[in-house]
Amino acid sequence: MRNIKMTIEYDGGRYLGWQRLGDSDRTIQGKIESTLSDMTGTKIEIVGSGRTDAGTHAKGQVANFKTTSDMDVEAMQNFLNRYLPRDIVVKKLVDASERFHSRYHAVKKQYSYYVWNHQVPSAFERKYSYLYPDHLDVDKINAACKKLTGTHDFIGFSSLKKSKKSTERTIEEITMHREGNLIRFTFVGDGFLYNMVRIIMGTLLEIGSGLQEPEYIDAIFKSKIRSDAGMTLPSQALFLDEVYYD
Repeated sequence: MRNIKMTIEYDGGRYLGWQRLGDSDRTIQGKIESTLSDMTGTKIEIVGSGRTDAGTHAKGQVANFKTTSDMDVEAMQNFLNRYLPRDIVVKKLVDASERFHSRYHAVKKQYSYYVWNHQVPSAFERKYSYLYPDHLDVDKINAACKKLTGTHDFIGFSSLKKSKKSTERTIEEITMHREGNLIRFTFVGDGFLYNMVRIIMGTLLEIGSGLQEPEYIDAIFKSKIRSDAGMTLPSQALFLDEVYYD
């Protein structure tokens, strides 16, 4: 039995997210599994490094699947990219060790969120960024980002209702890079809760526009209440950039 590791890029705009849904064929996982099953002639199930929500994109999602097929990985990749929808691309396909697991063996992930910061919207960036016309105070945002880095209980920055598992996560860094009117916020951490990046982004924009101060972050960590944080920003501006393994 072979274990194949995949690196996948996709535009999530017309999908209901990564995870397969029994009553819909509009998921990334479902599309890939269907194409793999056609390719091998057997039912294939893939395991992703994690879920991405409806409308969220990926430049480096990782998944793995088991197969008895003797087709070489280059032929597999060519088949997949020929028959998958054009908004899903398999960037890399390799034979992995038998024990490799794309979710359990991931040690950290990088996400990016894009903000179009101008009064005039962009016809081209509108599908992949969030329009925010107000002036942003970079110093205040950076001060807030410093408070967010490190190990914290991020339940107040999550849409999780309840969780038996730990909601403690470690963010290694948050960076902000501006090029013209487009701002890219990059998050690197060992894991992210449901809607965590999008809620943090809503909170950072409130701080940057002067509606809140950087100490707002401390108050949310203390209260652990979702409604105390900023709004959940839309998913179309969020990208899973990379998944890291040892």
